[in-house]
Amino acid sequence: MPPPIVPANLPNLVREAFTKAQASGDLSYYPTQVAILTVGSLPFQLRYAPSLAQKPTPPKPVDPDAKPFNPFEHPSPAMLVAHLPPSHSLILNKFAIVPEHFILATKHFKPQTHLLAIDDVDAAYACIQAYRREEKELYVFFNSGEHSGASQPHRHLQLLPVEGMRDGLASAEHGGEWDVLADRLRATGDTLPFTVFTSPLSADMSAAEKHLTYLSLYKRAVHAAMPNVEVVEQGEAQISYNLAMTSTCMALCPRTAEGACVEDDAGNNIGTVALNGTVLAGTALVKNKSEWDALRTNDTMLPRVLGTIGVAPTDQ
Repeated sequence: MPPPIVPANLPNLVREAFTKAQASGDLSYYPTQVAILTVGSLPFQLRYAPSLAQKPTPPKPVDPDAKPFNPFEHPSPAMLVAHLPPSHSLILNKFAIVPEHFILATKHFKPQTHLLAIDDVDAAYACIQAYRREEKELYVFFNSGEHSGASQPHRHLQLLPVEGMRDGLASAEHGGEWDVLADRLRATGDTLPFTVFTSPLSADMSAAEKHLTYLSLYKRAVHAAMPNVEVVEQGEAQISYNLAMTSTCMALCPRTAEGACVEDDAGNNIGTVALNGTVLAGTALVKNKSEWDALRTNDTMLPRVLGTIGVAPTDQ
């Protein structure tokens, strides 16, 4: 298969499309407040987006047998950033909490729950390299399975400019300490309350080598979640998991729950924190003030939540 053809000016194309779609009302951007929490020695962003609680839900089809709306199958011109020949499209995220959040989707329907193909991984890394050529970084993540935070059945990876992920950190206490978690884990070997596997990436790796790196991490995750199961390297994934990619690192974590309850000082349940692949960047999002306050004031709460979403780490 030929390599993906990425526009040379991709960061500018994304920025212009995002600005135009926001101005026309085709997408919604939800500003957030941010605080830095510490999990062990690792800084985590906690983002609070109260307006996200009012995010509209798509109407149910009148015909119960009708095909559900698929935003990636025939994206509107306002949401399309660019086609990525031969097999993908770049589409804006309709509900963004990070500026210029966009999507890498297969042109034709492929299941989100199946293992990524070589062209999926290659196209994602090609986008990362397009940002690197303009001295910018891109964080890519993939949610697969019922516990991963996935919300659309059509295969897609999500792309966040790291510059946008830093919004608000300059005025947050310890904001300068945050960096993309996957890179930090790879560099330091620090551990989290859940198991994460990492491997280096580089621009001189072939498409096949990058895909084999992904499959190797996936196999390790399956063995961690289900030690006695033989790993199948194609078709439906055997576990829920999150994948992250940066210019120098790939990280993958098996998932056993999408999130966990948050409690107040009296032990009352005040909400649920759900986590997707941005957890591998070191970020978490809440939508109500009670959750925001509880997580900021109780330094054991976030580590407890993180300890429930995956496989407990081991010494190996």
